[in-house]
Amino acid sequence: MPPSTARNLVSLFRSAARLTSQRSVTSAAKKKRSSSSAAAAAAVSKKKEFPPSSADADLKKYVSAIKPSSAAAKHLLKTFKAPPSSTISNPHKPSLHAICTDGVDSDDDDNSAEQMLTHASSLLYDEMDLPWDDEERGDNKIIGNVLDMPWLEKMTNNSIAEWRKEFSRDRKQKWVFKSTQTNRFGRMVNVCADKLGPDAAVEVFGKLGQETGLKEYNSLISICIKKARGTADEDVSTEQIYRAYQIFISLRGKGFRIEEETYGQFLMYLIDFGMVEEFFFFHEIIKADNSDSLPRLAYYEMLLWIRVNNEVKIQELCRAAVADDAEDKSHFQECILMALCESGCKEEFMIVLRTLDITKFTSVASLEGVFRYLGKLLLEPFTERYLLALKKTDIGADNISNFIYEYAISIPNLAVEDVILKFQTLHSKFEVLPTSAQYEKLVSFCCESLKVHDALNVVDEAFKVGTTLSLETFHLILDACDQSYEFNLVNQINSRITHHNLEPKVETFKKMIILHVKMKDFEGAYELINDLQKKGLKPSTSLFNIILSGYFREKNKYRAMDVLKQMEDADVKPDSVTYSYLIANSHCEKDMIKFYEDMGESGVAPTKQVFMALINAYASLGQFEKAKKVVLDERIPVKNLNEIKSVLVAALASNGQLSGALKIYEEIKKAECGLDPKAIRCLIEHFQSEGEIDRSLQLLEELSDSRYWTDACFRIISHCVRHENLRSAVDLLKQLKDKFNHAEIALEVLFDEVFCIFAEKESTDMQFGLDLLQAVKEEIGVRPSRKSLDFLLSACVYAKDAKTAIVIWEEYETAGLPYNVLSFVRMYQALLAAGDRKSAAKILNKIRQDDPHVRCVIKACEETFIRSASLEKKRKKKKKKKKAFESTVGLLDVVEAKTK
Repeated sequence: MPPSTARNLVSLFRSAARLTSQRSVTSAAKKKRSSSSAAAAAAVSKKKEFPPSSADADLKKYVSAIKPSSAAAKHLLKTFKAPPSSTISNPHKPSLHAICTDGVDSDDDDNSAEQMLTHASSLLYDEMDLPWDDEERGDNKIIGNVLDMPWLEKMTNNSIAEWRKEFSRDRKQKWVFKSTQTNRFGRMVNVCADKLGPDAAVEVFGKLGQETGLKEYNSLISICIKKARGTADEDVSTEQIYRAYQIFISLRGKGFRIEEETYGQFLMYLIDFGMVEEFFFFHEIIKADNSDSLPRLAYYEMLLWIRVNNEVKIQELCRAAVADDAEDKSHFQECILMALCESGCKEEFMIVLRTLDITKFTSVASLEGVFRYLGKLLLEPFTERYLLALKKTDIGADNISNFIYEYAISIPNLAVEDVILKFQTLHSKFEVLPTSAQYEKLVSFCCESLKVHDALNVVDEAFKVGTTLSLETFHLILDACDQSYEFNLVNQINSRITHHNLEPKVETFKKMIILHVKMKDFEGAYELINDLQKKGLKPSTSLFNIILSGYFREKNKYRAMDVLKQMEDADVKPDSVTYSYLIANSHCEKDMIKFYEDMGESGVAPTKQVFMALINAYASLGQFEKAKKVVLDERIPVKNLNEIKSVLVAALASNGQLSGALKIYEEIKKAECGLDPKAIRCLIEHFQSEGEIDRSLQLLEELSDSRYWTDACFRIISHCVRHENLRSAVDLLKQLKDKFNHAEIALEVLFDEVFCIFAEKESTDMQFGLDLLQAVKEEIGVRPSRKSLDFLLSACVYAKDAKTAIVIWEEYETAGLPYNVLSFVRMYQALLAAGDRKSAAKILNKIRQDDPHVRCVIKACEETFIRSASLEKKRKKKKKKKKAFESTVGLLDVVEAKTK
């Protein structure tokens, strides 16, 4: 953050403190001058509450019974204007309304209530996601009393039922929360503050009269700080932090104790931006309000000095931690040590560690952090000493097992099987049995690394010692099998579930059916459905949809149609997803119409999947105009329209209609809507000509915050390499490096793939390859890997370029890469291909030929380049002799003709 912002914040904070004090004094003076006001204040003080105004009562009634029509809600949204920013007036008012406002006089209550009606309507409209109809609304229609709005006046009973089902499905996908009033209100605070801003959220809930708790205050502070972090505008950042500070001061004024949940987010913001003066301004406030927070304040102070790289202050805190004789010395040391762990300060960590009494730690989470850092530093002697000390306390075997797990998984560059071995060894050494929780965490660790076989070994060990694992653990393994393409392990997993008497759920069967279908074992999938029915569970439509999609992927339409019969036998009704698969895989328009009509007759309403299937089916049949007309269907919900248009863009681009796809893309942009990232990636994929590279780069900018960016970027790089567009390729590689700056392995793989693409190009000119290598080294600052150089040597073979091969050969030594058997063989191959047999013979003498595979490769090289060259030479010589003989014969014919 710029220094000017820091100065502004200091001034704002101190001005706010003075302003709050002055307002309190002014308010007290007014009360002394007015006897009636004094009596009212006494009554309020006695009752500890403020009676709601009539406007507040109306608003509560409105929010609880609001039933907006589409036209009214749309008009409210059109005329909505956010209220101006507010500041704190009186921190002693009992509702959120008082936090960031200057105070509302009784004369302004009606206007405030009217503003709140507009805010609440806007918020509720956003949350309901109803299919509002723009065409049937008159812009100039006068809106009456909002309390008289009819409820969904233009929806039939069938459409209401279908909407409820769709809305319920979407909500289940997005939200998981306990149905309690406290959690619902907390969620409302977050949603309202996120959509309307903290100021408007404060007004809304203040008008509702909701008793405000510490959790709601902390949520609002967190949103302000999040907005401050997310902006590059200095003024916006300063304003948001000042608002958070206002809420903070109001919270103190209401008598809440300032705990770490409140002040921690403030201090971390100041630490991240290195704002030392502001940090200690807050430090003093917190210390005065909560003296018990001193050890935790020391933790944040250490983080601050580490952030600004003040070695003197860091050493001072470390010495204080070692020499402090206060009663809370152990807690102080604990907090300092955690800051050092999180910041990776090894030397200071060791200084405090040697004087530490690990048994006096107050937090299990802190102990976990210490053992993780011990693993990272490979300090096993300290680990064993502390485990032994903790075992003598009453901390419990479960926690000891947890510390061993945290230590083992934190050891760097340790293979998964070695992590498991270390986990087992330490448990055996300290005579502690792993708990089911630790076994499950170890299985999860294996699954994250896609080491499914190791995960199954851990499961077997757990059951062997009598530990029971949850069904969710097997779900993790099934998911890992899917991601690692270990589909065949599904039978082993199923047998373990059965053997250990675990009761599989429908979700378990679904995951196993997916694996069976992916390895084309459809009979196994049907057997699982039968097993499910034997257990008294009814198969869902989604299980049959998985099998149906599998048959369609295999282009087996006959067996796909048989799935419908199986569904009928099981008394399972097709849903919209079923019909979307049938429509998308139709081979003619007649079949499409039939399936669509069947869907309507069965009472299944079209969903976005059905509309997408229609678009893809029409596009695949070449009926592009009909595909475009699908998006005009009035039954498409407004919230899904942009997503369906994105599918249309992708379908047109994939079927050669790039100009039509770009036209729709431009229409979406003019409407200020965003195109789905998958559609943008599809557009980029189908830009094949050199002249479209600039357009591809523009599209790539729209994917900057998407997980599809890397894939799309690499597609453009591949295009640039194939067409030898060096400048664009290098610029994109720089962006890739910035994105994967902390992932060296991923970055190396990506650069290797670039040189692989060049080698596969089989160019006869190596100049582009050399220029690319030079740019990677000098402009991007990446040292070429062995694989990259191997690919370039392979390219030299096809180009028959011995000179370039020698240049690349020297790059191995420059990069500090020792030559190995494969590099010698590739160099030998390149020299032979170029016809430099003398140099090739020297390389051949350095190749160890004790490996039969190496001998086979050398023999193949000789047959390809030496014998073929000899045969070619003989063929040319024979052709030359034949040509000379024909010339001689022709000359004799001429002489003979002249003689006659």
